[in-house]
Amino acid sequence: MILAIDTSTAWCGLALYRPGEVIAEAIWKTQSYHTAHLAPALEHLLRLSGVSTRDLQGVVVALGPGSFTALRVGLALAKGLCLVLQVPIAGVPTLDVLAAAQAARRGFQSLIAALQAGRGRLAVARYTPENGRWKASESPKLVTLEALLDMLELPTLLCGEFTPEQRRQLEKHPLVFLPAASACVRRPAVLAELGWQKIQQGKADPLASLAPIYLHLTENA
Repeated sequence: MILAIDTSTAWCGLALYRPGEVIAEAIWKTQSYHTAHLAPALEHLLRLSGVSTRDLQGVVVALGPGSFTALRVGLALAKGLCLVLQVPIAGVPTLDVLAAAQAARRGFQSLIAALQAGRGRLAVARYTPENGRWKASESPKLVTLEALLDMLELPTLLCGEFTPEQRRQLEKHPLVFLPAASACVRRPAVLAELGWQKIQQGKADPLASLAPIYLHLTENA
């Protein structure tokens, strides 16, 4: 049994997963109450599923980019559980979770995943298709919506966190294909699958050195 934890942004998620089966999943939006909400939400999910922390064989955590404080809340819980239970941990970049949930579509050679990064900026990364999946082709960076649109040179699939106003602007662009909002929510079950693959491949992360991914305005704004 694998536990997945995602506290990258205001959207939080937990999932219980075993190979080939999603046991339980919870996704909610919080107003900076990650510390207060996360542990009770996990306790509730475990109780509903009839699962104990002793059943966990690994923990997967979203690494960001995202909120400085929120990411640390999720990572602290993940590390604490792994330390107590003596199980492996796997970190997964948050934008990879968004990309992995999107099927590679015929006619699209580019996907851009996005998260809200505050101050009117988005954290984005570009992906290209490889063997039927999306593979990161650029490092994440911070951009405005206008700068994101300037990046487009060919029909591009965009997914992730966009406000209703941003979605209206994006839908007008001739090179943008924007899935429904329900298809752009980060799925902790997808995070669990990606992390489980890492663990199975012997690529679990060192517990002590695993750290969040932060982007700074001075680097890519």
